[in-house]
Amino acid sequence: MTIEMLYSKIHRATVTDANLNYVGSITIDEELLEASKMRVGQKVEILNINNGERFSTYIILGQRGGREICLNGAAARKVHKGDKVIIVAYATYNDKDLETYEPTVVLVNDENTITEVLKSI
Repeated sequence: MTIEMLYSKIHRATVTDANLNYVGSITIDEELLEASKMRVGQKVEILNINNGERFSTYIILGQRGGREICLNGAAARKVHKGDKVIIVAYATYNDKDLETYEPTVVLVNDENTITEVLKSI
């Protein structure tokens, strides 16, 4: 049996831009990607704390240290600059994987600077 579980999340990131005239996706600072163990091209869910929107997109690489969280294309209509979002990635685990299962949770401040990285929910 396999179970889909939380793989990683970036918690309460601040949207720095919303670019409607882009092909689509979410641009995330490279440092945040590394800390969260997320990957370019990976499917993620975006949970907008301000308006309750939940939607999926994929990751593109942002400039290291730029603290960018930018929703692009159609997703730009789901957020406003300054909104707080949770970026969530899931993975499928088997029973053996779950014996050592540890999701990564990246906490950030209002400027999208990492304040803590947790290995639990």
